Amino acid sequence: MKALVWHGTTDIRCDSVPDPEIEQPRDAIIKVTSCAICGSDLHLYNHFMPGMKSGDIMPDMSKPVASQNV
Repeated sequence: MKALVWHGTTDIRCDSVPDPEIEQPRDAIIKVTSCAICGSDLHLYNHFMPGMKSGDIMPDMSKPVASQNV
């Protein structure tokens, strides 16, 4: 299948990638018929990460954050 793949700053390509596979019982494969990008995605493309400074650590957002020391 075809997918847009991030290879690095200013390097995004439409590559052939393996078809997805069901790996866990709760997995689902969906068909995407259209998509768009957010303007903030362009910041990453142009070497800019808003609000981030060199050395910043991003927390795992899938879990509640009790405290954060940076």
